Amino acid sequence: MTGRFICIHGHFYQPPRESPWLEAIEIQDSAFPYHDWNERITAECYAANAVSRIWDTKGRITQLVNNYASISFNFGPTVLLWMQKNAVEVYQAILEADRQSMEKFSGHGNALAQAYNHMILPLANRRDKITQIIWGIKDFEHRFGRKPEGLWLPETAVDLETLDVMAQYDIGFAILSPNQARQVRPIDGNEWQDVSGGRIDHGMAYRVSLPSGRVMNLFFYDGPISQALAFEGLLNNGEAFAHRLLSAFPDNHSAPRLVHIATDGESYGHHHRGGDMALAHALDYIESNGLAQVTNYGRYLDEHPPTHEVAIFENSSWSCAHGIERWRSDCGCNTGGHPGWNQGWRAPLRAALDWLRDTVSPAYEQLAGRFLTDPWAARDDYIDIIVDRSPDRINAFLSRHATRPLNSEDEITVLKLMELQRNTMLMYTSCGWFFDELSGLETVQVMQYAGRVLQLADQLFSEAFEPGFLERLELARSNIPEHRDGRIIYEEFVRPAMLDMKDVGAHYALSSLFQEFDERSSIYAYSATREDYRSFQVGGSRLVIGRATVTSEVTRISSSLCFGVLHLGDHSIACGTGEYQGAQKYEALAKEISAAFAGADFPKTILLLGKYFGTSTYSLTSLFADERRKVLNIIMGPTLREAEAAYSSIYEHHAPLIRFLTGSGAQRPQVLSVAADLCLNAKLRTVLQGEGLDPEVVRPLLEEARLAGATLDATALGLLLAVNIESLAEQLLEQPDDLSRLTRLNKAAQLVRTLPFEVNLWKTQNICYKILHGLCSNFKEKASPGDQNAQEWLRHYTVLADNFLLRVPICPVNNKRANG
Repeated sequence: MTGRFICIHGHFYQPPRESPWLEAIEIQDSAFPYHDWNERITAECYAANAVSRIWDTKGRITQLVNNYASISFNFGPTVLLWMQKNAVEVYQAILEADRQSMEKFSGHGNALAQAYNHMILPLANRRDKITQIIWGIKDFEHRFGRKPEGLWLPETAVDLETLDVMAQYDIGFAILSPNQARQVRPIDGNEWQDVSGGRIDHGMAYRVSLPSGRVMNLFFYDGPISQALAFEGLLNNGEAFAHRLLSAFPDNHSAPRLVHIATDGESYGHHHRGGDMALAHALDYIESNGLAQVTNYGRYLDEHPPTHEVAIFENSSWSCAHGIERWRSDCGCNTGGHPGWNQGWRAPLRAALDWLRDTVSPAYEQLAGRFLTDPWAARDDYIDIIVDRSPDRINAFLSRHATRPLNSEDEITVLKLMELQRNTMLMYTSCGWFFDELSGLETVQVMQYAGRVLQLADQLFSEAFEPGFLERLELARSNIPEHRDGRIIYEEFVRPAMLDMKDVGAHYALSSLFQEFDERSSIYAYSATREDYRSFQVGGSRLVIGRATVTSEVTRISSSLCFGVLHLGDHSIACGTGEYQGAQKYEALAKEISAAFAGADFPKTILLLGKYFGTSTYSLTSLFADERRKVLNIIMGPTLREAEAAYSSIYEHHAPLIRFLTGSGAQRPQVLSVAADLCLNAKLRTVLQGEGLDPEVVRPLLEEARLAGATLDATALGLLLAVNIESLAEQLLEQPDDLSRLTRLNKAAQLVRTLPFEVNLWKTQNICYKILHGLCSNFKEKASPGDQNAQEWLRHYTVLADNFLLRVPICPVNNKRANG
C-alpha cells in the first residue's frame, strides 16, 4: 500500500433560494413532499452522508458512518447559513467531521472554503473577486474555527487574477479539471510539455506561477473516474467504485501517487439514490483491506509538495466546453430537453447586471464615504454581520468602520448600503445562467436580487436606476412566448415579490385573525411589536383594529403602523395598513370603522377601510406563501371535512357495488372511484397516525382498498407513518428499558412489512442503532449472570434489530463477577 493515496472530493452546493426581502425560502411545491429544495436535498444527500450505512452480506446495517470525516469536501456558505437554522444536526455533523479529520490527517481538515455565493470569478471585476474570496474565507473561519487550506472555485472557473487574489489571502491550493491544464514542466526546468485535452498526470500536486510573483498549488482530478461517478452509474455498487479508484494506480509504481476525483457532492444521494452508501462502502473496503491510504489534499500537499510547474487555460471551467461562455453567451451548453430553445438571453442578462453594478457603485462609494472610513473595506468586512446578525456584532461593525459616532438614522443608511452590496454579490450567482430559460427559477432568483438592489438604491440615492436596468433587461428574450423578455418576467415575477414595511404589517394584521401573537413576534427577517389590538365580533364576521411597530432585523428600519382587518368568513378578508399618525387620528379611525361594523354595515366598513388606508389595502393573497397555505388549510378545514363525510357516506352505502365493479373489470363511475379513494385513504390516515399501529387493524383496511380498487396516497400515508414511528423510537430513546415502548415499536415495524407503499425508516434506524450500541454492552453484562429482565430486554432488542435491518452489535461482556 506504500505510496498509494486516495482522495475523494465532494462539492456540496445549492444556489441561495431565500427571498431577498424575507431572508427565508418560501414553500416550493416542486420539492414535494419537502418544504423546499434545500430541505429535500438535505434529506436525500447532506443528512444521508452524515449518517451513512455500511451493510453486511445479509442486508443488515453493521455501521453508521459520517462520510464527511473521510472525504475532502466544501459546502457553499449560503447552504451552511440555511443549514445552521434549518438542519442543525446535519450542520453540527459536518463541523464535527472536519474536527475528526484533523485528528485523522495530521492536523489537516477535510473541509475547504468556497468563493461565497458561487460567482463565476473570471467574469467578475477584481473588487468583486476580493470580496467573494474574503467572504468565503471568513465564513469558513466562523463555522469551522480554523483557516482554510484550500478554496473551491465555483464551476472550477479560473483565471490567474483569481488565483493571485486567493494566494494574497493565504489560500494554499485549488482543484481544477484535467482539461484546464495546458502544459507542465519540472520546477526550475526549461522545456514545457503539452498536456492539453486532459492528458495531465493527475497523480501529483502542481505549482502555478502568478503575475504578482506569488504561487498557487493546484490539483487536477481524474476526469474519467469523476465522469463515470457522476454520469455512468459508478455509484451503483460500492465495491465496484473502490476497484475503479484502485485501477488508476499504475502497476509496480512505488513512488507516492494520489488518485483523486471531484464531483458535485449531490451525486452521493440526491442525483444517485443510495450514492452515500456506495461511497461509505468503497471507503470502508479500501481502508479495511489496506488497499490504499485515504487522505485529503492538505495532508498530501504537506507530505508531497509539487515537483512540477503547470500553465493553465485561463477562463476555463469544468462544466463548459467553451471555457466560461455558459455564463455569458449562447455557446450551446445547456441541460437539454428543449429542442429549438436558445440561450441568447445570457449575454443581455449579464450586461444588464454589469450595468447596474457599475452604475450603482459610484453612488454607493459617494454616500458610504460620508459615514465609513473605507466603503469597500466595510463591504469586505460585512460578512461578519451576514454570519451573525446579533446586535453586538452589528454595533462592533459600525464602530470599526464609521468615521464618527452614528445616530440611528445614519446606522440604517449604512446597513442599507451594505445590503445593497450583498445583493449585488448575490445577483451574480452562477445558476442564473446555467439552465436553459430566462424565466426559470434560478434566473428569476438572480433578478430578484437585482430587484432588491434597485429598491434599496431608490431609497438611498436621488437617481432612478430601474428604467435603465429594465431597458437593458428587455433585450433578453425568453423561449416561452407568453414571457417574451426580461422586462415582462421582471414585472411578472420580481415586482410582485418586493416588500415594504406596510406589506409586512399587513401580513401581521391578517395572520392575527388566525393565530395569537406575543407582544413581540418574529416574522421572517422582521419583528412586530404590538402597541394596541382590538377585536370585534358580529355573528360569524370579525373586525380587528390595531397598531404595531414593524422593524427590519437586517437594516434596523422601523415603521409604526396601524391596521384594520375585516373577515366576513371563508376567504373574504379585507385589510388596510398605514403609517400611525398619532392617537387622535387613530382613535377616530377605530371609532368610525368599529361603529359601522357593529351595525353590521359591512359594505360601509369596507369603504371606511379604503377611506383611511387608501390604496394600501390587502387580501388573503397578500399573506406570505407559507402562512397563506396554513390559513387556507384552516379556512378549508370545515369544507373538506364536509366533503369527506359526504363521499364516505356514498362509499359506505355503495361499497358492495364498488367491489363488484372492480372485481368484474367493469368501468366504475368517477364519483364512485373518488368516493372509495377519499374514504379509504381517510381511514388509513386515521389509523396510521394513531397510537396503536396494530397490523391486525390495518390489514383489513388494505384488503378493503384492494377490493374497492382504491388508489392509495402512498406518499402522504408513508410520511404520516414514518413520523409516527420516529416518535415511538424517540420515546424509546428516552426510556430504553421500557419494554412496553419497545413492544409498540416492534409492532409498528411489523406493520411496515405488510404495506404496499414505502415508508422511510432512516431516522428510526438511526435512533435504534444508537440505542443498541449505547446499551447492548450493559444489558449483556447483566444478562450473563442470569438477570431475567436483562435477558428479556435482549430478546426484544434482537427482534428490534431484525425489524429495522440492524446487526446486533457484538458487545464485550465483563465476566469478572461471574468468574468470581
